[in-house]
Amino acid sequence: MTGNHRNTNITRRRALVVTGGTVAAGGLAVTGYQSAFADTTTEATATASATSTGACMTLMSSVTEGPYYLDGALVRKDITEGKSGVPLTLRLTVVDATDGCTPVKGAAVEIWHCDAWGYYSGYTTANPGGSAPAESEDGSTANDSTYLRGYQIANANGVVKFETIFPGWYTPRTCHIHVKVHTGGEKEDGTYEGGKVNHTGQLFFDDTIAEEIFALEPYSRHSGSYTTLDNDMVYDGGGASSGLLTLKAVHKADPSKGYKGSLTLAIDPDAENTGAGSGGGGAGGTPPSGAPTGAPPSDAPSESAAPSASAAS
Repeated sequence: MTGNHRNTNITRRRALVVTGGTVAAGGLAVTGYQSAFADTTTEATATASATSTGACMTLMSSVTEGPYYLDGALVRKDITEGKSGVPLTLRLTVVDATDGCTPVKGAAVEIWHCDAWGYYSGYTTANPGGSAPAESEDGSTANDSTYLRGYQIANANGVVKFETIFPGWYTPRTCHIHVKVHTGGEKEDGTYEGGKVNHTGQLFFDDTIAEEIFALEPYSRHSGSYTTLDNDMVYDGGGASSGLLTLKAVHKADPSKGYKGSLTLAIDPDAENTGAGSGGGGAGGTPPSGAPTGAPPSDAPSESAAPSASAAS
């Protein structure tokens, strides 16, 4: 895709109108984690290094959870459920910004995002904008209520890892992944119950890489004007401190082989920010009337049944 596809109607002024501007500092922080893909034996050293060099920076705002959130996501590493797309290995590190950026063991990190054509599970009739095939045409075995949603519980080094696909886009948003960090709850019946939400945010992707991905199948079957980072109503241009992922190609000459994405999320475990109602429905598009809410169905696929992400052909 080229600059001709950019949606220039979404301006920074509109961003402030839609989201209400930034929120006062709440002890949250996000920054790049340079050693995120080190072996588990070196994760503790990498975290200590990030702390000692002052990489734990205060995030000045939290953002809306958007209109496509569903309770009861499953605890699982692989969230693809057979959805086709460019593989993405996502590694996030949760640290305590109020205690020297020490790892937050046991934090539950929840993510959710759209598929290659801009559809969210639970909201598959919502038009992603532009011209896209119907979600049902993807040919996967994914459960329409649960795909591309999940939790992981942070290990002793505060690290969680997800296997997913590179998200597509929908009007009027740029490519992104939603994230919540929970503490104080526990895994129960395959999901995470109790506790509180300490941080609600979004993860973003470099425009140049996104353009490469969107030129591949199946992404290329969704045509239209996608929104770049500069024109997005949520991303505020702060780089890693605003949720911009550090991305590393699995194979530099072949983007279809996938990417590894990393970021450190520094939170205040005593704070609470659910993101509900922040920015309103306009900060992510409006879901269709009668859309489902609550927990996924009882026959939702388990972690062990979820297949690995497949590269786009």
